[in-house]
Amino acid sequence: MSGIIGRIMANRRISDLNKFLVGSRVFASRTYSSAVKEMTVRDALNSALDEEMSADPKVFVMGEEVGEYQGAYKITKGLLAKYGPQRVIDTPITEAGFTGIGVGAAYHGLRPVIEFMTFNFSMQAIDHIINSAAKSNYMSAGQISVPIVFRGPNGAAAGVGAQHSQCYAAWYGACPGLKVLAPYSSEDARGLLKAAIRDPDPVVFLENELLYGESFPISAEALDSSFSLPIGKAKIEREGKDVTITAFSKMVGYAIKAAELLAKEGISAEVINLRSIRPLDRPAINASVRKTNRLVTVEEGFPQHGVGAEICASVVEESFEYLDAPVERISGADVPMPYAANLERLAVPQVEDIVRAVKRVCYRSSK
Repeated sequence: MSGIIGRIMANRRISDLNKFLVGSRVFASRTYSSAVKEMTVRDALNSALDEEMSADPKVFVMGEEVGEYQGAYKITKGLLAKYGPQRVIDTPITEAGFTGIGVGAAYHGLRPVIEFMTFNFSMQAIDHIINSAAKSNYMSAGQISVPIVFRGPNGAAAGVGAQHSQCYAAWYGACPGLKVLAPYSSEDARGLLKAAIRDPDPVVFLENELLYGESFPISAEALDSSFSLPIGKAKIEREGKDVTITAFSKMVGYAIKAAELLAKEGISAEVINLRSIRPLDRPAINASVRKTNRLVTVEEGFPQHGVGAEICASVVEESFEYLDAPVERISGADVPMPYAANLERLAVPQVEDIVRAVKRVCYRSSK
């Protein structure tokens, strides 16, 4: 009962939150090459789903409120009218049930896209995600493919409390058999979701609620229906020579903003958008660190056993002799997410936290 009440309350907050996001400009600036127009992350995801469903009749969408309500965040807007209730399936509030149905459908050659209203609710279905989906190809000696996508908002939003604010990148990134993607921009969202739907293996697709209404420049190439991005490849969002900053999802924007502020003080920061959590683009990260000789990792999740910890381990193992300073990890606080707005802000990384960390590794500040 508490879970159902929590979902009703969270859903009532969606429209208010979206209005706040549209009316505020709380995100970092971005630079792109050959961009011709802008598109919101919401529209990028919607168009990717639409095009993949049009191209492949085996693709279908299933989840809570994806049909008649057109998605809790309107990612599936218009799909029910276009493809009908057999391919856009509204479900009861039973993640374990519809996730299991989706995995079974994937066993039989269909390509389900399972939407969680928030990835916090994927905890109800984690047995199917890990044991039924991620391990089946290995346990069947390659005889069973599980082409399924699990997607939805991940990580902290605004004022939704501890149970709706967790980042699951490290959770799912630790599991062999899964691919885990975390887009930042509209181009990321389109290209990575298309790649995920076409992939023969289960993919966990971690979106961010606070980015849905954000507009990003998008290239003509990315608007082509055949466009996709390679899984497992990071993107250098900003080149630099003094320090490497790695980030994913919303934290990429914060890292770019921090790099812009640092440039005014003579520090040249290279910003890497990871895009893919598993597989992790270790070659790109290590190549950057071997050039800059310093590393700062940024993530919203908990510090212990986090994505940043894995990146630091990779750099220490492969590029230790290139480091001119200890690595720094910026993460969420090691506490459940507070509900109070002032404490919530303190619990997640801010641009100024990244700036201070970079100054420390560059020996510009002792604080």
